[in-house]
Amino acid sequence: MSSLALVTGGNRGIGLAVAHALKASGHDVVVTYRSGDAPVGFKSVQMDVTSSSSVDAGFDQIEAAWGIPEIIVANAGITKDGLVMRMSDEDFENVIDANLTGAFRVARRATKGLLKLKRGRLIFVGSVVGASGSAGQVNYASSKAGLVGMARSFARELGSRSITANVVAPGFVETDMTSTLDEKRRNEIASSVPLGRFSTAQEIADVVAFIASPQASYITGALIPVDGGLGMGH
Repeated sequence: MSSLALVTGGNRGIGLAVAHALKASGHDVVVTYRSGDAPVGFKSVQMDVTSSSSVDAGFDQIEAAWGIPEIIVANAGITKDGLVMRMSDEDFENVIDANLTGAFRVARRATKGLLKLKRGRLIFVGSVVGASGSAGQVNYASSKAGLVGMARSFARELGSRSITANVVAPGFVETDMTSTLDEKRRNEIASSVPLGRFSTAQEIADVVAFIASPQASYITGALIPVDGGLGMGH
C-alpha cells in the first residue's frame, strides 16, 4: 500500500528530485510551492512556510483531498548570503524564519496527522554548513544547525508513536542555485570535497527516499551527511 508523502519546496532543485525519488519508490506525492508553477505529474498545493495560516490551510486541503501525509520532507528554504558586518537583522531573521521556523511550522502541523496514524517520517533537509559553518552564511548555517536540535527533539517526543525524525545534510549540489558560480569558484569548492565533485540532486533524493523506506524504520534522531566527505560526518 503506497503512503502519502509531502515535499515542501518541491517544484525545483533538491525538492523536485526528492519528489521524483519518492514517486519512483511507490509513494503518492504531494509537493508544495510558494511561487512559480506547480511541477507536472504530482499533486500540488501552494504553501508559504513562513506563514502558519498558509501551512495550516495547505494541510487542511491535502487531508481533505488525499488523506494524511505519512512522510514529510521539510525542504523549503532560502538563502540571503552576506558578510556578517553587512548582514541586517532582516536578512538574518528572514532566513531563520523560512528555513528553521518554517520547518517547525510544517512538522508541528504534520504531527497532528502522524499521531492519529501512530507512524510516520519527519525528514529535514539540512546542510553540511550547519556543522562546518560558512563565511558569508551566518544566517543560513545557523538555520541548518538548528534543524538538528529540532529533529532530535521531535525524535524523543514522538518516538513512542513510531514516528521518526532525521536530518539529511547535503554538501554542494548541482542545482540552479549553484550553477551561477563561476568556474574558478566551482573548482575551488570541488577540490575541497574528498570525492572531488558536486553531488547530483538525485544522490540526495535517493538518501531521502531510503530514510522514508521501511528499511530505515529504526533510524531516528540521526544526521545523515550526503556531502562527498566534506563534513566527515560532522
